[in-house]
Amino acid sequence: MAYFIQQIINGLSDGMIYASLGLALVLIYRTTNIANFAQGEMATFSAFLVWQALAFGLPLWLAFIVAMVLSAIMGFVLYVVLVRPVQYKDELTIIIVTLGFFLAFNSASGAIWGFLQKSVPSLFPSGVLFSAASVRIRYDFVGSAILLLIIALGMYLIFQKTRIGLALRAAASNATSAKLIGIPFLRMMAIGWGLAAVLGAISGMLVAPKLTLDPNMMLTVIIYAFAAAVVGGLSSYKGAVVGGMLVGVSQALSIAYLPWLGSDLAIVVPLVLIMIILIYKPEGLFGSTVVDRV
Repeated sequence: MAYFIQQIINGLSDGMIYASLGLALVLIYRTTNIANFAQGEMATFSAFLVWQALAFGLPLWLAFIVAMVLSAIMGFVLYVVLVRPVQYKDELTIIIVTLGFFLAFNSASGAIWGFLQKSVPSLFPSGVLFSAASVRIRYDFVGSAILLLIIALGMYLIFQKTRIGLALRAAASNATSAKLIGIPFLRMMAIGWGLAAVLGAISGMLVAPKLTLDPNMMLTVIIYAFAAAVVGGLSSYKGAVVGGMLVGVSQALSIAYLPWLGSDLAIVVPLVLIMIILIYKPEGLFGSTVVDRV
């Protein structure tokens, strides 16, 4: 039983990473109706910014804050310069553009910082906080949980209690009506991309200490993050969090109890989970059903 509980904890720990990146995917999708396939590479680029700030001698948390600010600016500029001109093109064009971003950020990370693996310190203390009957809870698990809670609470307060959040929701809901009542649509969309880039930076800093920092660090993580967003519903922030937990736990349990799959094929389980959920609930667990008027 202790082994089972430990696998659940391990799965939740990974699930929090998938949820943080899944929230970024949902944020961009809800504000601009675009699935950003480059979100993982943008997160990697942000993690490299932290590494570079540390190399310049900044303390870890200050380096993290600087990277988040730079990531927000990066997301803002990316939307204004490159995304806005194609936002209302056909879906294939948008997919190709975001895949182009994927290649661009991956290549830029390698060109600037090289392809050798680098180490980044964790935002949280190392070691075990609590241990009982072979069940261990580490500091990074508790820290990640608190950080995810702060993110979720912050997003709720921004979108439900502030004028900017109301404007973002209005612009995402109906662009034409938002423009008619004076909402700066372009600015709201750019802010949405900037906030998503900040969430990606947070996800990158949760992943980098667990793995090693290199340009391909997020290649697998982004797949699980998309799984989390799709399972929970691409229109639901709560769904991204719940989906991340489900994907993380299913992955951990499949590795523990289906060893014949191997770690490389563990991704099959979350993908099967996606198929099952989408067959019975195409909009995801918490996604909203879209009704078209005729």
